[in-house]
Amino acid sequence: MLKKLPVFTLGVEEEYQIIDPETRDLRSHLSKIVDGAKIILNEQVKAEMHQSVVEVGTNICKSVAEAKCEIKFLRSKIVELADKQDLIVGGAGTHPFSKWQDQPITDDPRYHDIVNELQDAARSNLIFGMHCHVGIENREIGLQLMNQATYFLPHIFALSTNSPFWEGRKTGYKSFRTKVFDKFPRTGLPEYFDSVAAYQNYLDTLVKTNCIDNPKKIWWDLRLHPFYNTIEFRICDMCLTVDETICIVAIIQAIVAKLYKLNMNNTSFNIYRLALIKENKFRAARYGIDNNMIDFGLQKEVETKMLILELLDFVDDVVDELGSRDDINYVHEILKNGTGADKQLAVFENTGNLSRVVDFITSEFTKGL
Repeated sequence: MLKKLPVFTLGVEEEYQIIDPETRDLRSHLSKIVDGAKIILNEQVKAEMHQSVVEVGTNICKSVAEAKCEIKFLRSKIVELADKQDLIVGGAGTHPFSKWQDQPITDDPRYHDIVNELQDAARSNLIFGMHCHVGIENREIGLQLMNQATYFLPHIFALSTNSPFWEGRKTGYKSFRTKVFDKFPRTGLPEYFDSVAAYQNYLDTLVKTNCIDNPKKIWWDLRLHPFYNTIEFRICDMCLTVDETICIVAIIQAIVAKLYKLNMNNTSFNIYRLALIKENKFRAARYGIDNNMIDFGLQKEVETKMLILELLDFVDDVVDELGSRDDINYVHEILKNGTGADKQLAVFENTGNLSRVVDFITSEFTKGL
């Protein structure tokens, strides 16, 4: 008898750009948006290190459909509150031309401590991401799934690439956000751990030796969350549209569900060296879904789009039980029309004007709400 999959709950966090409609530059909202949102959304909204950033998070969702409703609601509310301050909202991994030197830091002891320790690495960290938590009650299983899911991080990342510009320059990368974040310690692909005890010992050692004061300062692309029974995917750029965010969230959930199913059948996915996976992560940052990544099983280059289609085949047998087939199928739109980075670059190619790119980012943000 086939065992039914558990409910892989979801929590999605998005980081929004608050933009001046006249200059198209990032602008501080002086906490007014966050303060206004807290009345409606409680703990679902918070300020970030830079005052031009607002972070939102869904409640715990039992399905992709539920997460989609929440993301639509959160985007709509932040747009509404921003409008009352004569501001607009956008979604991208970096702002096309804003300079971090001009952006004030939020007056909060936590952020002052980070800036004091990391200096310009922190001040220049003017980036925007999308994080997805997948609930796993058993932490030992969660750690195994984290170890195995690391292989798929470049594939997910490639689909989310949405930061081709930095401080007014075309960087040559589809995601420059990840290059900015690399300046922080304890970032990048996650280390391999063979047990939760070994992982906890690592966290305890860092706290005990004053490397960190809080285990949440492990900022890997994927982590077993130190406080919640989730594995948290942190590699993605902030997406242009709700449909893109939810497509990627659905793929993440399906990967976890498929790996869980394999583990329950005493079949585990191969674990590859981080040194190899880093090669694919670089290619994803540089080229997005264009060009090639490496198929380590075949030990050869394969078109990235083909590898993503193979990923869809890999998870196909869990998708209907998760109820996410329509959302996952949106990946074909991304493969056909390009990622956020491709679309931003096309606008710039046609107009030669980064302000028009900002207009595109802000108009896409409300698409489908």
